[in-house]
Amino acid sequence: MTDTRTPIATGGCQCGAIRYTLYSEPQHPVICHCRMCQKAYGSFFAPFASVALEHFAWTRGAPAQFSSSQILQRGFCGNCGTPLSCHTHGTSEISLSIGSFDEPEKLQPTFQAGVEGRMPWFDQLATQRGKPTDQLFPKELLDSIENRQHPDHDTGDWPLKK
Repeated sequence: MTDTRTPIATGGCQCGAIRYTLYSEPQHPVICHCRMCQKAYGSFFAPFASVALEHFAWTRGAPAQFSSSQILQRGFCGNCGTPLSCHTHGTSEISLSIGSFDEPEKLQPTFQAGVEGRMPWFDQLATQRGKPTDQLFPKELLDSIENRQHPDHDTGDWPLKK
């Protein structure tokens, strides 16, 4: 059966094996600093936005699952490892990793959770110097890279046929 609802937002994993669609606006963009989220993301924090399960669908593939506690199920791509979701048992919402959305820039976090695990230098990150990628690597190297990452939009098939 084809879903006739209008997609509001889409996303998926890095390799394209898993895609999802939201049929209502994502809510509560948050970053979580707890140690469990740090381990799940291999990072200093995990960014999430939530949507009601009834307004969400996996549209290509399905994530592998890991129960990081007795109440929390985390979804990730079993192919490329991209963290995609977490769902607290007994709730009617799913939280999706902001970085896996096709337009993550639209989801500015408005709250920080698990602040007891926040790195003590976290507030200094925005003041540190930085450079764009094209200033870090030679142009010849950047031009030679074959991007194998799924594009930030839905595709009929993946990987694309050449």
